[in-house]
Amino acid sequence: MRAWMKDSGAPGGLTLAEVPHPVPGSDELVVRVDAFAPNPGDLAALPGLPDGAIPGWDGSGVVVEPAADGNGPRVGERVVFLSLASAGWAEHRAVPHAMTARASTAISAEHLATLPVPATSALRGVRRLGSVLGRRVLIVGATGAVGRVAVQIAARSGAHVVAVARDADQHRDLRRLGASETHRTVESVRGRVHGALDTIGGEQLVAAYALLDAGGTVIALGHAAGADEVFPYGAFVADPSTANRSITSFFLGAEPDLVPDMTYLAADRDLDVGPLDVRSWTELGDWVSAGGPRSRGRVVFRVDQA
Repeated sequence: MRAWMKDSGAPGGLTLAEVPHPVPGSDELVVRVDAFAPNPGDLAALPGLPDGAIPGWDGSGVVVEPAADGNGPRVGERVVFLSLASAGWAEHRAVPHAMTARASTAISAEHLATLPVPATSALRGVRRLGSVLGRRVLIVGATGAVGRVAVQIAARSGAHVVAVARDADQHRDLRRLGASETHRTVESVRGRVHGALDTIGGEQLVAAYALLDAGGTVIALGHAAGADEVFPYGAFVADPSTANRSITSFFLGAEPDLVPDMTYLAADRDLDVGPLDVRSWTELGDWVSAGGPRSRGRVVFRVDQA
């Protein structure tokens, strides 16, 4: 089969090459990969991979070999999959059934490929805030892959969603998805919030923490700003209105029992992941070499099976 391999001497550090078919463990099934959408974490991990490694965390496809232990989806079923052990940018991959969820055949493979890491992170992030019914929830980085889904899930859960996105041209779309307020920066938000999901980091995380009501939490879901978080003196001095506030780190790979959540997301025909920029997977090396440029749509690579 073909796969994109780490090759330090190639443009973008990747080469499309023939590799052996995956040999699954007893708890793994083999999926024919139909599509994948590289995550920021995929790209950030590339420099640290050894030559010969196959990158790629998640995607969508069809089961071609069931798990030997008898668990998980069966042959012919469409699935979404996730494994931080990589090996997803290939025609076939082995993945644990504990990280593989059945998916609707009424939803395109390209749409499904955008879900496992960002949408599941958004769902788990909102859930960590507890009941949000009637409460103000701040979403920082609301037009990103995680933020867009988080806006919808929080709104469906009855939250008053305060969405922050730098591009004001997308604010109308965020309101269509369920946001009650839209802002370009956290600094323009007025009034306290019950909780926040932050995908940006840097000064936006600092500002989000300052908006928390007593007992509120910021879930740190990303660090797109690539900047330090510098808190001013007194930021952690509390009074009755700001007691017990917290910032919580998040790592999807440490979250248990993801399959039910992934199954829910992969069956949701109403979940809006935004426009998709679908390309042949043979373009992946050039795209990575160019720095992984993103249009307004999520970049998805369709695997052209040989």
